[in-house]
Amino acid sequence: MSPVVGRWLQPIRRYRPDKALTGVWRKGVIVATLKQTVLYQAHLDAGARIVDYAGWAMPVSYGSQIEEHHAVRRDCGLFDVSHMLAVEITGDDCIACLRILLANDVARLGHVGQAMYSCLLNPEGGVIDDLIIYKLSDTRWRVVLNAATARTDLEWMQRVAHEGHFNVHVHACDDLAILALQGPQAHIKLAQVRPQWGPTIAQLASFHCVALPDDVFLARTGYTGEDGFEITLPADQATVLWVDLLRAGVQPCGLGARDTLRLEAGLNLYGLDMDESVNPFESGLGWTVSLHDPEREFIGRDALEVAPRERHRVGLKLLDRGVMRAGMPVRTPLGEGEVTSGSQSPTLGCSVALARVPGALADGASVQVCIRGKWLPAQVVKLPFVGRKPR
Repeated sequence: MSPVVGRWLQPIRRYRPDKALTGVWRKGVIVATLKQTVLYQAHLDAGARIVDYAGWAMPVSYGSQIEEHHAVRRDCGLFDVSHMLAVEITGDDCIACLRILLANDVARLGHVGQAMYSCLLNPEGGVIDDLIIYKLSDTRWRVVLNAATARTDLEWMQRVAHEGHFNVHVHACDDLAILALQGPQAHIKLAQVRPQWGPTIAQLASFHCVALPDDVFLARTGYTGEDGFEITLPADQATVLWVDLLRAGVQPCGLGARDTLRLEAGLNLYGLDMDESVNPFESGLGWTVSLHDPEREFIGRDALEVAPRERHRVGLKLLDRGVMRAGMPVRTPLGEGEVTSGSQSPTLGCSVALARVPGALADGASVQVCIRGKWLPAQVVKLPFVGRKPR
């Protein structure tokens, strides 16, 4: 298991398919009930190892996390991400409300079907969450929220809309499931099992979305650094699509592979690489903050404009044996920093990490990371660690 996943995901007891209640067991007693996605039984049938992730019973792997990782890099893999929450914002004041809520500027999305990555900030400029927002029309937008912060994000968005007297409705789509099909062959496999979507799949550009019949929402986005799709659909349709894709030879993948894939792609994980204690500039997300319109007053802007930008996110490659993990000290020529997330890279065969350090370090700079009391050599490298191959 990835060191990052190992830190945040505590294994729970493996349950038989006939178990009605899923929970965290301590000394034979259930101390907490876990939520299940509609695909929970399908995960058990596929031999998944189930863990507690943000209060959800989720698959961490189906046997070999390394094989799942390589499947996504070389072919394609399928993830259940239904623990994340789809939220719709509708109404005449959508654009005005979202321009205040988000650090990125939705007014820059010129046409229906575009998507944008942004941070949701608090007044101090700290990151409440990161998300992707999709434009379905000027008066209808969709966001997908992280599982651990979904309900607090939703309440925050509803509060801002209410206190700003915006004519919008912010509501959770609890009846939907989300699948992520990722990898260079994802478009081929999806068209194979859903040929009626074929023309749309062929034309859909990266970071674009489209609404299909039967309440299906297809987006060419993902969290692995590979080409692929996130498919949102009614929960009662999810199992059929999952089974069809597995029968077509797609590898089911768990949270372990998802973590190593996103790390190789240089993508942040909320709770490790960013949270409310850091601002986007300290997390390598300055590009998501839109300051081009001096008249736009978004939440956190005042704090960001005066915040010091002394800490920077960098990528590290370990030059010795060992595995870098979150929280490990990093010694640099400019002072001490810290690893925010790290793991062994299955693709590169060495340990890689994201770190927050004082000052801007050039690619190739030498640093040291303290692993089990020993300072080991590492090198600052350009992100991403592993780039997507062109289609």
